[in-house]
Amino acid sequence: MINSKPEAGSLLPKISVDKLDGGTLEIGGTKDRYTLFVVYRGKHCGRCKRYLNGLQTRAADWEAAGFDVVVVSADTKNKAEQDVAEFGWNFDIGYGLTEEQMQKLGVYISDPLSPDETDRRFSEPAVFCVRPDGVIQIVCLSNGPAARPDLDELLDGMKFNIEHKRPARGTV
Repeated sequence: MINSKPEAGSLLPKISVDKLDGGTLEIGGTKDRYTLFVVYRGKHCGRCKRYLNGLQTRAADWEAAGFDVVVVSADTKNKAEQDVAEFGWNFDIGYGLTEEQMQKLGVYISDPLSPDETDRRFSEPAVFCVRPDGVIQIVCLSNGPAARPDLDELLDGMKFNIEHKRPARGTV
């Protein structure tokens, strides 16, 4: 199945996933703040762990710039808990992203290469910067683990966009 890819300047689709520390994460829709929304491959991905460890060191900078940081994967609660216990991530983490939700978000989806990798289809990496009105300011979709935006560069660019009230780009 071919996913419809999200367009910059459009509304981020609304989804709801279970939140690791209880309750649910409501993604999409209007918020009081900007959102940095990161979709990661899951526990099996060493590159995801490095990326999220980097995000952990910068999370306070993102929050100070007016962002809520939200991270989700298709992992089970148990796998997400293991990663948090090992790495100490303290941003909001959602788990159990369904294939239907992945399609709604327009992310690339992969089958595991073996049972050793994981036991279910999973999302390839995606990063969304979403304005408080729910509009996607920046979208970065990858079909593999090695291509992701630099978090420092992304934050610097978003600060500039906010300060200068820049519209979403790439909408032509």
